[in-house]
Amino acid sequence: MTTFPHRLDRTVLIHAERKTVFRYFTDSARWAQWWGNGSTIEARPGGRLFVRHPNGIESAGEVLEIDPPARIVFTYGFVSGNPIPPGASRVTIELEPVAAGTRVRLVHEFAESAVRDEHVQGWRYQLSVFSNVVTDEANAGAAGAVDAWFRAWSETDAAAREATLASVAAPDIRFKDRFSAVDGVPDLVIHLGAAQQFMPGLHLQREGGIRHCQGMVLADWVARTADGQERARGTNVFLIGPHGLFESVTGFWSAHPGA
Repeated sequence: MTTFPHRLDRTVLIHAERKTVFRYFTDSARWAQWWGNGSTIEARPGGRLFVRHPNGIESAGEVLEIDPPARIVFTYGFVSGNPIPPGASRVTIELEPVAAGTRVRLVHEFAESAVRDEHVQGWRYQLSVFSNVVTDEANAGAAGAVDAWFRAWSETDAAAREATLASVAAPDIRFKDRFSAVDGVPDLVIHLGAAQQFMPGLHLQREGGIRHCQGMVLADWVARTADGQERARGTNVFLIGPHGLFESVTGFWSAHPGA
């Protein structure tokens, strides 16, 4: 039996549910989204995995263990045999559910320390790419959720406003800007109602596309009065939790009302 005395350990937190993360180990299309076009995986003990990196380098291995949605173990090496051939190292990936999403723990074991050291930066990069790929899919509807958030600001009916917010925001959402320090949907519903009282007819709308990175979204907005005149503009920072709901929103104003 081959022994691997040298190991590389790396942990990354992904803001998505564990079942969402694990399907990238059981679906070749998603596996390829992570590694590169043409990459495949057979999600069973003895199944073959293949990686075609964007630079054309190819890796291969065999699935040794799989326990959805918690753990996968596979061998790993390079088709060219350099620096190690297929089967010459072992990778274990474990997924732990946590409040913020999924903690991914990777252990890559090697026969030689020099080869291990060659992989340190590679895994730092690949797990960062992995986190982005997973959260891009998990939050594919983020633009629509942002638009619903802004619609709630113009909703005059309190019940409809609450329903809209509840569809996109966690119950204990935190909202802050230059005029707000609010916790929870119920208080936010009242807060938005007060904003309409003091700024009647004000309408908020997203301007341009959103920018998303690993569960955080930036969205520019513009506020207009009932007659269409611009009153203010700014940028909101949305933090999306593992269940796809906004956990916090922070607003930055570039022009204050009345400016």
